[in-house]
Amino acid sequence: MSKLYLVPTPIGNLEDITIRAIKILKEVSVILAEDTRKTGILLRHFEIETRMFSHHQFNEHKTLTQIINRLQTGEIMALVTDAGTPGISDPGFLLIRECLKFNIKIECLPGATAFVPAIVNSGLPCDRFLFEGFLPVKKGRQTKLKILSEIDVTMIFYESPHRLVKTLEQFIEYFGSERQASVSRELTKIYEENQRGTLTEILNYYKDKTVKGEIVIIVEGKQS
Repeated sequence: MSKLYLVPTPIGNLEDITIRAIKILKEVSVILAEDTRKTGILLRHFEIETRMFSHHQFNEHKTLTQIINRLQTGEIMALVTDAGTPGISDPGFLLIRECLKFNIKIECLPGATAFVPAIVNSGLPCDRFLFEGFLPVKKGRQTKLKILSEIDVTMIFYESPHRLVKTLEQFIEYFGSERQASVSRELTKIYEENQRGTLTEILNYYKDKTVKGEIVIIVEGKQS
């Protein structure tokens, strides 16, 4: 019976993969990988010999029909991204929607995602939050920031290292310099860093530094 497994992979530390995820990746007929080179490192580490098929944001529209056709013939596949859970600021949504359209069974395994440890260890309220992911780079960015400046729950953003300082400067402009925040970098890795404080304090910390690694920014909601 055809089936697509959505398999979270570690965001840094390879030991964070689940026993079940390893089992599924060994059993499926093919692994749909965002980057076969990065996934290959994971597979070799756990001695997983399942073949891979490239499926990423630049080819997902082209490969979609081929994958659906193969699933309809009874294949069982697993979808993975470079790190974390497929579909969370990563490829996956289009394939998931198409599988549902054709009544292909989907099963999502629980597992790693960067924003959960980032918001929990930020010290900011996490009973309610808004996951915004990556902000628009250009078009619509200012409009989005104006809207977010009125949000009264904790907000979660993903950002690239080379845009971190600019984004913090914009957050100060729209949210205010004293808004509490946290920047998490290289989560679960050797050089994990969690910098907490006001937006101004965090900006001053990072503005003269060379920053590397995946980044999660947690920002306090507007206080009444």
